[in-house]
Amino acid sequence: MTAHARSVPGRSRNLTIAGVLLVALAVIAGAIVWATRGDANATENSSASFPSAKPAAPGDVVTTAGPVSKLDMEFLVKVRQANLWEAPAGRLAQTHATSEAVKRAGMHVMDGHSKLDEFVRNTAEALNVSIPDEASTEQQGFVRTLENAQGADFDKKFANILRGTHGKIFVTIAQVRASTKNSVMRRFASEVNLTVLDHQNVLDDSGLIDEATYDDIASTF
Repeated sequence: MTAHARSVPGRSRNLTIAGVLLVALAVIAGAIVWATRGDANATENSSASFPSAKPAAPGDVVTTAGPVSKLDMEFLVKVRQANLWEAPAGRLAQTHATSEAVKRAGMHVMDGHSKLDEFVRNTAEALNVSIPDEASTEQQGFVRTLENAQGADFDKKFANILRGTHGKIFVTIAQVRASTKNSVMRRFASEVNLTVLDHQNVLDDSGLIDEATYDDIASTF
């Protein structure tokens, strides 16, 4: 009788310990479920905050550096054609101009577009974009106009023709740099921007730019 009485409290203690363990396990299981749900919600929120990249638009050329858009391709063509006539025009300034400011501007134009031409050819090749080997008909006409001018007449025509063309391409540079999805094109547009800005500055410094030239540039925006 005495032994049986002693065994009852022992069983009671065992049951109490087992109950505590069950409660602890239930708490742990609940915590795991809560954490799992929290991770799932975090993943969903993260996905909503950072959507996947948009696919290339129709007509884009897909490269490892990102899609090359129609605007990107047109820009490469424009820069190539600009190089083909503006570098020779800058060279003409060294022999046809009388203004030292125009000769200086011509040197900047000649050097800048010679370097830019190598850059555009390498960029076009890397992105598999076809670019022309001739300036446009209008641009070839600019060169002929400058070839037939001398002295102060050359100075005036050189400054205004080139300031006009550099001003008009400036907007396209900004559009490409701001919107292109291609990392190579972003680098290219940034370099072109620096070159064209330098040329605008030295042309403005000539003091020969007519108000009509600025108005003509503004009309294209």
